[in-house]
Amino acid sequence: MTDNNKKRGFFGRILDLPNDSPKKTIIVAFLLCLVCSILVSTAAVVLKSKQVANKELDIKKNILAITGLLSDGGDIEAAFKQFEVKVVDLESGLYADIDASSYDQRKASGDPALSVELTSKQDIAGIGRRAKLATIYILKEDSKIKQVILPIHGYGLWSTLYGFIAFESDFNTIKGLQFYAHAETPGLGGEVDNPKWRKQWQGKKAFDQDGNLKIEVIRGHVDFKMAGAEHKVDGLSGATLTSKGVSNLVNYWLGDHAFGPYLKNMRSAAEN
Repeated sequence: MTDNNKKRGFFGRILDLPNDSPKKTIIVAFLLCLVCSILVSTAAVVLKSKQVANKELDIKKNILAITGLLSDGGDIEAAFKQFEVKVVDLESGLYADIDASSYDQRKASGDPALSVELTSKQDIAGIGRRAKLATIYILKEDSKIKQVILPIHGYGLWSTLYGFIAFESDFNTIKGLQFYAHAETPGLGGEVDNPKWRKQWQGKKAFDQDGNLKIEVIRGHVDFKMAGAEHKVDGLSGATLTSKGVSNLVNYWLGDHAFGPYLKNMRSAAEN
């Protein structure tokens, strides 16, 4: 190696190679990937807190929307202060004595110590495990519960859908249903976001007079003259599997292995 080559250094010698040199191509590609990975990793770390804050804000926005309290240009944080956030023990249906602000339900669902594994018969929503505790949102008026918002999720056709279902003060009449995250097919399963379809859920009854869970998404359109029409919602055109997935996940989360005990307790208290 000549003195001139020594002075050029490693990068200088690489740059001196012909552009069609395999060695030069491999080294340049490697260095480019290394620099890009460092930039992406740095950006992810720096922006993580902002991403978390934006995600939390989006959830609050969806809760306000489902309850009819979202206004254009309104202060989301201020409006959300109307809600009381609590944690429910799903087995007993009673409130858990823990700080809701420090509890992460999605994280808990992946921790064997904080979750339960569902049997194939139980797991109609296709979630595998569920957290033992769940975060709920309560809207009160004159110290009385006006609405309660429950988190729900389950598998559709291509993805897990995450959303909320809201109930009126009788804990049976549905105020609304809304998903804030999914990857269903646009124009088909993605129509779960269509305001016209979501509006169909408003006023539907989840349970019959005997407390049996009856709500479902059917194939085709609901005939309002048919018996039990108050428990049925139109299926999504061309999206049978997504429709079935939504029906299954709603039935799971309102059933005995999820919010069923809580809703039963609250209906009983509301009647007395």
